[in-house]
Amino acid sequence: MLSGMTSEPEHMHGAGVPDAFQRLWTPHRMAYVQGENKPTGPGAGDGCPFCAIPAESDEDGLVIRRGEHVYAVLNLYPYNSGHLMVVPYRHVADYTDLDAAETMELAELTKRAMAALRSASGAHGFNIGMNQGAVAGAGIAAHLHQHVVPRWGGDVNFMPVVGHTKVLPQLLADTRKLLADVWPR
Repeated sequence: MLSGMTSEPEHMHGAGVPDAFQRLWTPHRMAYVQGENKPTGPGAGDGCPFCAIPAESDEDGLVIRRGEHVYAVLNLYPYNSGHLMVVPYRHVADYTDLDAAETMELAELTKRAMAALRSASGAHGFNIGMNQGAVAGAGIAAHLHQHVVPRWGGDVNFMPVVGHTKVLPQLLADTRKLLADVWPR
């Protein structure tokens, strides 16, 4: 049982019939569900957040590291604390569209992201990958991005399975600073 929770049924006005479940409200997730920050079309000028982020400060854009061809940025809707993405500056949709320099730097920043996450948070493992196309699960299919999701032994618990909720113990701005401070040169 989570700290502060009791086994007594929770009764909240307007929340339906009292039952044995506690509720962890995560209204910030509704922005993702409703498509906030999604481009209006496939072009770079169609509101692509990955094209807009580089113009922001590192802190405002949650950028951890900038390279010549790609950058590392925290995911606004993370699966785990420290979930980041490595993104080319160039607006391309498919991995095969990257040139050699972009491909090499994407790989190098991914390696450095893993090192930074191990240093900052003691990550035990990682899920690394790209969803190519909307049918493959890409939330923003028009601009390629590689996910780097840190994992720890025992980090899978009942919250995502039963509650469809992920508990994140740290604010994104704090995670960005922590990773930026330990990022390997």
